[in-house]
Amino acid sequence: MSGISGTQMAERQGVTDEAMIASVEPVLASFVRSVGLPRNLREAVEYALLEGGKRLRPLLSMHSAIAVGGTADDALPAAAAVEMIHAFSLVHDDLPALDNDDLRRGRPTVHKAHGEAMAILVGDGLMSIAFQLICERSSDAGLAGQLCAELAQGTTRMIAGQVLDTLGGHDAATDVERLRETHRQKTGALIVAACRMGAIAGMWRHGGRGGRGANGVREDDLLAVTRYGNAVGLMFQLVDDLLDVEQSTEQLGKRSGKDAEAGKLTYPVVMGVEASRMEAARLLEEARSSAQRLECGAGLIDLAEAMARRDR
Repeated sequence: MSGISGTQMAERQGVTDEAMIASVEPVLASFVRSVGLPRNLREAVEYALLEGGKRLRPLLSMHSAIAVGGTADDALPAAAAVEMIHAFSLVHDDLPALDNDDLRRGRPTVHKAHGEAMAILVGDGLMSIAFQLICERSSDAGLAGQLCAELAQGTTRMIAGQVLDTLGGHDAATDVERLRETHRQKTGALIVAACRMGAIAGMWRHGGRGGRGANGVREDDLLAVTRYGNAVGLMFQLVDDLLDVEQSTEQLGKRSGKDAEAGKLTYPVVMGVEASRMEAARLLEEARSSAQRLECGAGLIDLAEAMARRDR
C-alpha cells in the first residue's frame, strides 16, 4: 500500500465529499437539459433527479477511482450515470403497483406530483439517459463500453432483486438466505456497480501497481473494490431496515414502518434488532479490510463508517 491515504489523496486533489457532490450536480442538470426532452417530461425528470438525495453512489464511484490511484473527475460520467439509474429505481419503486409510497425525501413522490403515467416514463427516460451519458461523456469508447456493461449488469440485478422483494421467486431455502439473496441484488448490485465503475475509470488511464489487464485495469484491485461494494451494499440495506423500525417518518423523509406493514422480510424481523446491529458491524469491518488492500482506500473506509452511522 502507498503511504498516501485516500483522504490525503482527495485533499491533494482539492476534493472533499461536498466538492464531489457539487461536481456531479451540474453534470446531471446539464445533461438532462441537453437531450431534448419535452418540457413536461424534463421537469418531472428534474424533480426526480435533482432535488435532494445523499448522492451516495456517486461518492462511492469517485472514492473508488481515488482508491486505485485515479482522480474523482475520472469517475464523473460513471457517478452521474449510476445516480440516474438509482433515481429511476426510486421513481418506479414508489409506484402504486410496487411499494405504493406517497413520500420521498420529505416531499410527494413523482407519481403524486406529476401523475402515474409520467412517473413511469420518467423512470424509463432516466434509464436510457444514463447509458447515453456514459457514451457521450466518457474519455474513450473502450472505457464507455466497459462502464455500460457494468451498469447494465448492476441494473438488471437490481430489477431482479425488486422482483424477489415484491413478487417472490426465491431459490433460497431459509428466510435469512432469501433476505440476503434479495438485497444483494435489489440494493447491493447498484452499489457494487458504482464502486467497480469508479475503479475502472480511475485505473483506465492512470495504471498503477502490477497485475494489470487491458488499459491498466488491475484485477486484484477490482476484486478488493468488489468485495468492499458487496459488504457496504448489504450493510446499507441492513441499516435502512433498522431505521425503518427505529425512526419516524419525519426523521426519515419517507414513510417509516412500511416494510412491516407489507409483511416483507427485513433484517430486524428475521434476525432481531441486536443481531442486525452485530451483522452491520461485521459488514463494516469486512468493508474496512477490503479497502485497506487498496492503494489509497482510506476515503472508502470513511464513507463506509458514515454509512453505518447514518440516521436517515
